[in-house]
Amino acid sequence: MSLNQDRIRLFEADLQRVFEITEMLFEDESHLHAGHAGAASGGGHFKLTLISPEFQGLNTVARHRAIYAALSSHFPDAIHALSIQALTPNERPSSV
Repeated sequence: MSLNQDRIRLFEADLQRVFEITEMLFEDESHLHAGHAGAASGGGHFKLTLISPEFQGLNTVARHRAIYAALSSHFPDAIHALSIQALTPNERPSSV
């Protein structure tokens, strides 16, 4: 198991403590950024899709802030960059 797979398990646990999660997909995109100056710090590049009814009534910025707050202990050591798609179950695309 890779370092980033271990990290993802920790990220998921932190998110599950904060949100009622319908679906969650964390993807490690660090390999796409090899050689990038930020990657040299050891933090990974990740993509998160998180579906939760708790996002109802929140705009995109508020949703992202809530996720960043839940993962705050992982920045910048474990997470250098995070791409987020935060949706309610009603906004869920059919391909997630």
